[in-house]
Amino acid sequence: MSRIGKKPIAIPAGVEVKLDGTTITVKGPKGTLTRELHPNMKVEIEGAEINVSRPNDNKENRSLHGLTRTLINNMVTGVNETFKKELEVNGIGYRCEVKGQVLTLKIGYSHDVVMTAPEGVTVEVPNPNKIVISGPDKQKVGQFAANVREKRPPEPYKGKGIKYVDEYIRRKEGKAGKGGK
Repeated sequence: MSRIGKKPIAIPAGVEVKLDGTTITVKGPKGTLTRELHPNMKVEIEGAEINVSRPNDNKENRSLHGLTRTLINNMVTGVNETFKKELEVNGIGYRCEVKGQVLTLKIGYSHDVVMTAPEGVTVEVPNPNKIVISGPDKQKVGQFAANVREKRPPEPYKGKGIKYVDEYIRRKEGKAGKGGK
């Protein structure tokens, strides 16, 4: 049995869960999320708990069991308290700004890189070198943060680029200098 799949999901106060066939809708103070679940997985709402079970021990069903439970748990967590990713912009002259849902990055190219946040994702720039991406959908928040980082990944010599706040960049030593033969 899946250890993660067996765990029941607690529904916190203020969160409403509706199950309609294979579609689950989670509504909370931070938003509403809907997801289509795999038809093999059985989801039951009992009081203030959600239980996920599988019909048999086929390999596909075993792998879907823990996944389905985790996806539902992320939905419940997201509508109650939002997910957040923080990025840091390092480099001389590198900075960022946000207007509405449009993020503008000045990261050493001849042009500004302009990115629009997807629906349901909020972008904040508390200072010119920090970006905070938040929202109820963990997948959208993580994907948009990865897309922003991809525009200028950190390089190992001076550490210039966009990195996650908790990310460690392995630094390399530059050229040793003149010498040799």
